[in-house]
Amino acid sequence: MDFQARILDHFNASIDTKTYASEVLPPFIEVASQMMVQCLVSEGKILACGNGGSAGDSQHFSSEMLNRFERERPSLPALALTTDTSTLTSIANDYSYNDVFSKQIRALGQPGDILLAISTSGNSANIVQAIQAAHDREMSVIALTGRDGGDMASLLGQDDCEIRVPATVTARIQEVHLLVIHCLCDLIDEQLFGSNE
Repeated sequence: MDFQARILDHFNASIDTKTYASEVLPPFIEVASQMMVQCLVSEGKILACGNGGSAGDSQHFSSEMLNRFERERPSLPALALTTDTSTLTSIANDYSYNDVFSKQIRALGQPGDILLAISTSGNSANIVQAIQAAHDREMSVIALTGRDGGDMASLLGQDDCEIRVPATVTARIQEVHLLVIHCLCDLIDEQLFGSNE
């Protein structure tokens, strides 16, 4: 087996997916960044959640906000709902794994906050419930999805924003999700703190 050819196939598939995504996603990324900036200027916070690799993405986003992205600037309020193992396991044990994010949102979410909901399929039941809880708390939702948007897409309203990666392979969707997160961080910094040239 030619492993290097296989590796090259992965690189080329990733490049092709990003090229296609670059043709359709920029307007949605721009809107999402403006939503996040308005939330932060209004002293709101951003709650993020996902499962597996998407949990990693939610933590990646919150760390870039709380610490910094590419410049020195004040910390920005963001929270990954995926990191507190005592909370996650107690909710999953006492209620259901489908409730692990929604119960946190009902406790921590405030009107004007934003939920960053990440799912490559758009069908994760606990993310669907998180969106419903966010709406109950008068929060807007920014959804990072893939494929056909799944169940998440049908829940989103006019005050929400879906960034749907035009791909079907989970790994390729996740690779674009990370790029989208870096774009959001850069645009937030640019809008809040000015040009970094």
